[in-house]
Amino acid sequence: MLALTAVVTLSMLSIAAAQDLPVAGLNSLTEVEFSQLTQRDPNPLGEKALAIHPEQWKHAETDHFIYHFVHGYVATPISVEAEFHYRVIAQELEREQPTTDIKSHIYIFERPEEWQQFQAFGKLEPWTGGIHSAGSLFIQRNPAYKFSDNSLGHEIVHLVLHRFYTDAIPCWLDEGLAQFISKDAHASYQRARGYIAKPHSDSIAPTDLIPLATLITMTHPPSENVHTFYGESERLVRFLSTTDKPAFLNFLDALARHQPFETTLARFYSAYFGSVPTLEEKFRDYASKDFGSSLQQQASN
Repeated sequence: MLALTAVVTLSMLSIAAAQDLPVAGLNSLTEVEFSQLTQRDPNPLGEKALAIHPEQWKHAETDHFIYHFVHGYVATPISVEAEFHYRVIAQELEREQPTTDIKSHIYIFERPEEWQQFQAFGKLEPWTGGIHSAGSLFIQRNPAYKFSDNSLGHEIVHLVLHRFYTDAIPCWLDEGLAQFISKDAHASYQRARGYIAKPHSDSIAPTDLIPLATLITMTHPPSENVHTFYGESERLVRFLSTTDKPAFLNFLDALARHQPFETTLARFYSAYFGSVPTLEEKFRDYASKDFGSSLQQQASN
């Protein structure tokens, strides 16, 4: 019941934000000369991106983001979704825009060969389809393909979290929040435009769960069980948020100030679970809820 309430609340916020956004035409972004942009990107990867066929890049701004792109019809839907997610994230986390906030830069590559060239410049893994680095986002969006998942929203959440929590938050929390918010927000974004969409949170087999003492100390997703890491992180965020939303926001703020996990847990969740072992005992049932059902088996196949 708590989980349903939280999802409904987030969906209502998402739909409200989506309905407030203007309907964008295919080329509605107004181009701005690079020299006229209000802010420059301090990220050196930005220079590397713009050095690839520099004559092709166009530029634009919205309230919270700066875009570098080739075609407006590719960048415009990205700009609409980016602003939508910013508003949803701010509402969900009950945060005001920081007074020292700077706009996030989004670089949109269209041609696969140019993305591969950027991967080489940035020394990225060859399988990388996008990267959030030091407050900037670099993505590939080939106009020949339709992108309909929550991957863009996931990366936008990272961008905004980087701005709200400048000292960084733990890896599991960063990835869990990105999954939690983007899954629900993307479904609401689609529904506001007439599509039938529901968020889906994968349950995890009890034998696959990463011990919480290990999960909360990870500094990057483990390559050997990355799917479990993302799914478990998302479920843990969802569990903590739905158990007590005000406690979760205080918990998040404390972890962003690098307070110890266990003492922070005891401080804000003492009425529910005051230690990591107690949390793990209750979380295991939640994380594996519905696992083994016909629906879950079908989704896993």
